[in-house]
Amino acid sequence: MERFDGSADLQAAIATLADHVPEPLRPLARAAFDYAWSWIPGGRDVFTSIDPLRWEMSHENPVRFLHETAHDHLERAASDGEIVEGARALADALDARPTPDDDATTAFFCTEFALHRSLPIYSGGLGVLAGDILKEAADRRLGYAGVGILYRQGYFHQRIDPSGWQHEYWETLDPELLPAVLVTGPDGTPLTITVPIRGREVVTQIWRVNVGGVPLFLLDAQRFENEPIDRWITARLYVGDRRFRLQQYAMLGIGGMMAMRAMGREPDVVHLNEGHAALAPLELTRSFIDGGASWDEALRRARERTVFTTHTPIAAGNESYTAAEVVDVLGDLPARLGVDAKDVLALGRVHPEDAEEPFGMTPLGLRVSAAANGVSKLHGSVARGMWKHLYPDRSEADVPISHVTNGVHLPTWMAPPMRALLGRTLGPGWESRAADPATWEAIEEVSDEELWHVRCELRSSLVAYARERATADRLARGEPMEYVESAMRAFDPDILTLGFARRATAYKRLYLLTYDPVRALALLEGPRSVQLLLAGKPHPQDEEAKRILQRLFELKWAPHVSERVAFLEDYDLRMGAHLVSGCDVWINTPRPPLEACGTSGMKAALNGGLHLSVLDGWWAEGFDGSNGWAIPTHAAHDDAAQDLQDAASLYDLIEREVLPLFYDRDERGIPRGWVAKMKASLRTNGPRFSAGRMLEDYARTMYPR
Repeated sequence: MERFDGSADLQAAIATLADHVPEPLRPLARAAFDYAWSWIPGGRDVFTSIDPLRWEMSHENPVRFLHETAHDHLERAASDGEIVEGARALADALDARPTPDDDATTAFFCTEFALHRSLPIYSGGLGVLAGDILKEAADRRLGYAGVGILYRQGYFHQRIDPSGWQHEYWETLDPELLPAVLVTGPDGTPLTITVPIRGREVVTQIWRVNVGGVPLFLLDAQRFENEPIDRWITARLYVGDRRFRLQQYAMLGIGGMMAMRAMGREPDVVHLNEGHAALAPLELTRSFIDGGASWDEALRRARERTVFTTHTPIAAGNESYTAAEVVDVLGDLPARLGVDAKDVLALGRVHPEDAEEPFGMTPLGLRVSAAANGVSKLHGSVARGMWKHLYPDRSEADVPISHVTNGVHLPTWMAPPMRALLGRTLGPGWESRAADPATWEAIEEVSDEELWHVRCELRSSLVAYARERATADRLARGEPMEYVESAMRAFDPDILTLGFARRATAYKRLYLLTYDPVRALALLEGPRSVQLLLAGKPHPQDEEAKRILQRLFELKWAPHVSERVAFLEDYDLRMGAHLVSGCDVWINTPRPPLEACGTSGMKAALNGGLHLSVLDGWWAEGFDGSNGWAIPTHAAHDDAAQDLQDAASLYDLIEREVLPLFYDRDERGIPRGWVAKMKASLRTNGPRFSAGRMLEDYARTMYPR
């Protein structure tokens, strides 16, 4: 089958952009349309060297940057031999990358993808995981294709007022200035599909984004043929209205499969990353029925190709809908499948015969997949307990939900200084061997002095970033000048730096950090003190999480808070990279067992940071006593009692173990015990929680062979 999947459109866009810049810089046009530049060593530096201010103003979007940079700046850069050589080296590095295998494709469906801050179609960990999977697949030459939605307004931006209350605003993307191309058909016009949603044919176009050679296809309903209400389907990520979210899930699942077929791509594996895309196998079923198969046969064949990953035990992440809502959105899908609506609805119910039971996206995903997994060993067990009623003839231990623990893309999340140090020690090509524990044994050969020097360099870089961001945030909030100026003096590159940054929701228990204000404030005083950086976004409709965040600001006038604590607004990928690379200790305090996995601590570990966490998610299998700290949790009769216990344990660990280990130095100023724990963390966590190991596990245990 001939493919019209944007490959030719991509080459045309590169040629057009190349014509816009001086000839010596034309290799950058090739780089601009492939996000691999963002993890190739030196890639970011090439663009920054042309015009640092414009690069920042463009949100590090290379296509927009090359379009908007003044001609005289480009000409000046084109006459700079070092910049020209850097552009050529970057293009050569991209050309030297192996081309992913297109013969056997895994279509990876997810409602969000976090590749880079210049493509803000992500919210948090789910999207970061999806982005890391595509990047790792590209590095390994695996035949993957991502399928998602191009949200023209993306996720919200955050602004905090002086009282600590969150306000939201949205910005509209211009896809013509993104590293994306509109997929065209054989006649050169945009290739479109019509997705039936609520009885209307929603005309949908497809954008292609290149991720190291792996394509990410994004659906977009911003077409003149559509009613304004239908264009809104692809406007915002996690829109508040539940009915619109269900329409988005129909767009992602049904539209995503239609788009793959329209482009001539027939995936061997359909990987559903969370329940949002669980309608995709039904569209695959429909295609088999159109080919002459019966309903039962078609559903069986679709199921054989489908893998389902569930990401959360939280109710909000396992959405369900009334029968009326589902029938309203799906319209004539049951008729096109040749069955009654009740047959489709039964697939999404724990008890298929109960007509009053809501239709759940997670039960649907489990029922239409041949294999299913949680995202950590503990989460797999929790998921089996949650969904055991779907399998009444099995014991809980035999519920067919296994686990593949998440991992992170090392080249994206390891800061350049640490990457360079390990490159000198672990040998050429070590990153391609990162999933092998033997690769990391040479960590012991790194001198304590070298490793500590890199940690201090990363902490200093974070301190400079935090000062700038905290000052800007406080100025924008209209804070008193005394409070603003304290941010300019804030933070010390020699002080123990703690970090807590993640999607802000109640079960993450951000409030444990200030649960006992007296003990919390005491940590900010004296020669052995700490400094704390916080970030995170509550969902616009999560009033409880907003109130938790606001309560943090009640202590802002207490002694030392203004110069030792900062909440950094508008958490995104770039901020996350600064925080996980620069913080000495990464804190995680979820209410167990609600943290399915969590990956931010893995990223901190790659940079020599140490993890201090409740034994939940990945840390339950990662902690070995030598590579960080665990908050002991015990069964409590209620949440308040558990909070009291866990907060006390958190303060005890910081006061009695973390602080002494960090500040006890030898005559050369090296904290030998701390560095030993850093090495243990790198050696144990590096291979076990890499994206390479994760993809190996999926191929070995989950994907059909």
